[in-house]
Amino acid sequence: MLIREKYLSKIRDFYDITSLIKIIYGMRRSGKSVILTQIIDEIKNKGVNEENIIYINFESLKYDFIKTAKDLYNYIESLTVNNNNKYYVFLDEIQKVEDFEKGINSLRITDKYSIFITGSNSRMTLLELSTDLSGRYVSFKINPLSFKEVVELTNTKKDKYEELLLDIFKWGSLPQRFLFKNDNDKINYLESVYDSIILKDIVERLNIKDISSFNKLLQYILDTEGKEFSRDHVINFLKHEHHSIANDTLYNYLEAFTSTFIMNKVNRYDIHGKTILKTLNKYYSTDLGIKQIKTTGTDLNYSIALENIVYNDLIGKNYKVYIGKTKKGEIDFIVVKNNKIKYIQVCYKLDKEETIKREFGAFDCIDDDNEKYIISLDQKDYSKDGIKHLNIFDFLMNDEF
Repeated sequence: MLIREKYLSKIRDFYDITSLIKIIYGMRRSGKSVILTQIIDEIKNKGVNEENIIYINFESLKYDFIKTAKDLYNYIESLTVNNNNKYYVFLDEIQKVEDFEKGINSLRITDKYSIFITGSNSRMTLLELSTDLSGRYVSFKINPLSFKEVVELTNTKKDKYEELLLDIFKWGSLPQRFLFKNDNDKINYLESVYDSIILKDIVERLNIKDISSFNKLLQYILDTEGKEFSRDHVINFLKHEHHSIANDTLYNYLEAFTSTFIMNKVNRYDIHGKTILKTLNKYYSTDLGIKQIKTTGTDLNYSIALENIVYNDLIGKNYKVYIGKTKKGEIDFIVVKNNKIKYIQVCYKLDKEETIKREFGAFDCIDDDNEKYIISLDQKDYSKDGIKHLNIFDFLMNDEF
């Protein structure tokens, strides 16, 4: 089993803290439940008795009787009656419980539970948690496997990195998909993941009735990934496909994509005006495998896939990521961490003089001293004029970028 140390190292200091709920959230099948089991293993290795560990998976019919916050509170308390020891409580996919925040907060104030919860939609984010948990939790977003984690999982040698990258372009990096060797099995698995997101996190919760239009919109966003989002273009596409939706519905669907972590919306940043723009944003897939089964084209766009991989890796490295607007055009990414800014261009290969001129020229109208990078598959170092060129694998395998 791959130990996801990049996440465990962030959560570990909170294991024994009872005053804060530990929220682990992210796209379905991204590995949240496995991380819970790895935390449980570490707690057991510290000497905690198994009877002081409570694990409930709300996807199991075994716990179907827990429907409300009160049900949750009463059940947990019934397991720990007349015992003043500390308990470690793990609640997997808890968004299925009505008003779960109230039940969790009631357990938290007893000061005998260290509580960990997971969820697969935006109820697990800062936007939707009620005042019952306000200021009383820490949250950790779990992404599909990074390229570095896939290398570790598959024991891939350096001379096979490019082959592995192309495989991820096509099939993504959800952990369980690496169990399958046959392409049809991979497709069936990815379709089951997507269907579970649609049925359990979108139809049920957001009450979306027109699944056909929803799927058509997602198809369009995925097909045009990496391009500026245009409401008018979307509306025209849907009309051409004989789907007509209201403006509010369109934006509700877009919100559904991001709130269930299928897609990430990236805002545009005006480098010269130093402001975040509300329009002309872009969308990137959380997992390229889901994109593969929902797009219409058969040919992979390697350039966009590489851009997507770099984006996902940047957010995995805890950067805030924006699309950069300049006076003459755009920079693929402006990234910020610890008040430090970096500018990044992503290019599949710098194999033509015009490509080199275009990629390096993107920085021409930026006159500050922040670091500037071009990331590509090329082994040759094209660094010049203070602009650093990075091979994609040096970037993906380096935690300290």
